[in-house]
Amino acid sequence: MVQQKPQLSQENKEIVQELHAVIVAGGEQPAWIINELQTADIIIGADRGALFLVGNGIKPTLSLGDFDSVNEHEKQFIKENSNRMLGFDEIDKDYTDTELALQYAMQYGAKTITIYGATGTRLDHTLASIHLLRQTYEAGIRTKIVDEHNSIQLTGDYLEISKERYTYMSLIPLSMSVTGIFLEGFVYPLTDATLTIGQSLGVSNRWEAECGTIKVKSGLILIICSRD
Repeated sequence: MVQQKPQLSQENKEIVQELHAVIVAGGEQPAWIINELQTADIIIGADRGALFLVGNGIKPTLSLGDFDSVNEHEKQFIKENSNRMLGFDEIDKDYTDTELALQYAMQYGAKTITIYGATGTRLDHTLASIHLLRQTYEAGIRTKIVDEHNSIQLTGDYLEISKERYTYMSLIPLSMSVTGIFLEGFVYPLTDATLTIGQSLGVSNRWEAECGTIKVKSGLILIICSRD
C-alpha cells in the first residue's frame, strides 16, 4: 500500500517566519528536555513521546502515531490533553511515527526543528531517524537530533558548530564521498579534504574555541557533537 504524505487543512497551516518546532519521539526522554520546550512554537508528540509530554503537563500542538506503545487509558489521556490528535494504523502506515511528526512539523511551517526521543535501544529506529535529517536539509530547514549525550546535524555546505556542553565533534559521511571539507576552530583542522563512507577519519575532534566552522563543497556529512 502506498500511503500519501499527510496534508494539513488550510486553517492549520502557519505562515510565520522562523517557527521553531520540537518533536518528542518514543525513545530516550530525559526530564531536562521539558525546559527546552519553553522556546518552541510547535510541540509534536510522536506515540509514547506524546505521553511523556502530557504526563509532564505539556499540551502538544499535535499528538500522532499508531500508539502501539501505550495502553487505551494512556491513549485517552493523550487525546484529552492535546490540541489535536491523529491516529495511524500500525500495519498500513508507511512511515515511522518520527517521520510522520517531522512531515507535520514541516507542513506547519517550521524553519528550525529539534527532535528528542529519536535515539534509544532500537538501533534501526535511531539510524532511520538520523537519515531523516536529509529531508529537512533539502527543504532548507535547520534540524538537529538531541539526546543526553549527543547532538546530530547534517550539512552539505556550511555550518557553525558551538561547543556548548560537548567534548567531541565527529564528521560522518552520509554520501559515498564528501569533498572539499574545510574545518576551522578545531584541534584537527581540515583543508580541502575528502571523507568517504566506511572510514573513521573524522571521529573525535575537539574544539579550540567555543565555536568552529565546517564548509563542504559536495556531498552530505553528519556532524555529531558528543560527550561521555
